[in-house]
Amino acid sequence: MNSHTPSGDNDTICWVRLASVYLPLANPISDAKVLTGRQKPMTEIAILFAEIETRDGHCGLGLSYSKRAGGPGQFAHAQEIAPALLGENPSDIAKLWTKLCWAGASVGRSGLATQAIGAFDVALWDLKAKRANLSLARLLGAQRDSVRCYNTSGGFLHTPLDQLLKNTEISREKGIGGIKLKVGQPDCAKDIERVSAVRRHLGQDFPLMVDANQQWDRPTAQRMCRRFEEFNLVWIEEPLDCYDAEGHADLARQFDTPIATGEMLTSVAEHLEFIRLRGADYLMPDAPRVGGITPFLKVAALAESTGLMLAPHFAMELHVHLAATYPTEPWVEHFEWLEPLFNERLETRDGRMLVPTRPGLGLTLSEQVAGWTAQEATFGQRA
Repeated sequence: MNSHTPSGDNDTICWVRLASVYLPLANPISDAKVLTGRQKPMTEIAILFAEIETRDGHCGLGLSYSKRAGGPGQFAHAQEIAPALLGENPSDIAKLWTKLCWAGASVGRSGLATQAIGAFDVALWDLKAKRANLSLARLLGAQRDSVRCYNTSGGFLHTPLDQLLKNTEISREKGIGGIKLKVGQPDCAKDIERVSAVRRHLGQDFPLMVDANQQWDRPTAQRMCRRFEEFNLVWIEEPLDCYDAEGHADLARQFDTPIATGEMLTSVAEHLEFIRLRGADYLMPDAPRVGGITPFLKVAALAESTGLMLAPHFAMELHVHLAATYPTEPWVEHFEWLEPLFNERLETRDGRMLVPTRPGLGLTLSEQVAGWTAQEATFGQRA
């Protein structure tokens, strides 16, 4: 009998560090939720970082985030549940997700509570991949070494039309393969004018998407989806409230242009209703928002089983790995906003984002992060 114990089989978590980081944005950001008065322009992103180390010296880095409100709440919840990781085997990721979830289940198994878990879950997967000396995509089972990518950050509603057109050229020069525009203004004619101008500028066949950020009612969504059919869009995103699965399903059945949604859903259960009703042609799960990689993989498996396409939301540094594992060719969203947090940069070429080959996520924190850190907490002792 072979008595050799595999490396890491009996390893245990001995130290956890949390950091609440506020990343400033260069310019205030406005989408349809700002123009309808529901939100203020976004000036920063709250990042929750989790670092996990084990007795054998392995380490992992994970993150979650919140736009506008929620950052302090995520950090507070993470502080309460972090001690539950100490002494546990870092390979038992599914077990630990369940343990962390039930540690705070009285405040729910979705939303802020699971978003706090997301930082720990990503860190555990990063650790596992690093220990195997594999990229996260390879550890999970990559289908490809690059993913189609589209830019969103250049197409917000606060951007004047002339700058919007310049931004499309900057994206194309960077090797980005698609452009997404924000729509959903109170005056629908302005949306049509901007989309029409960008479509003429890009040509009829260059991939173009639009995103209404949930700001249309059902009659408006019907009219706008019909009006946008002529623009040969890859998809129309969040035309309705994020919980209106039946309304999205009606639009998906009626129109040739695919419907995309899912970024605001914060659990597997919430995604299940959209998948069951086919409320999206493109499902857009966000790993930090659903609670990390573990639940994201469940959402992706459900989406695959019903033939849905996949386009994960935001956090390209994480989602490029996850998108690379999806059987049907996905899209990943290019946002450069998080780049100052890390020493590494993702590469885009010929319309695609290359999947990093460095172990784990392939990310290390930049020196700037320390200056943006508002709170931190540690648990246990380093090996």
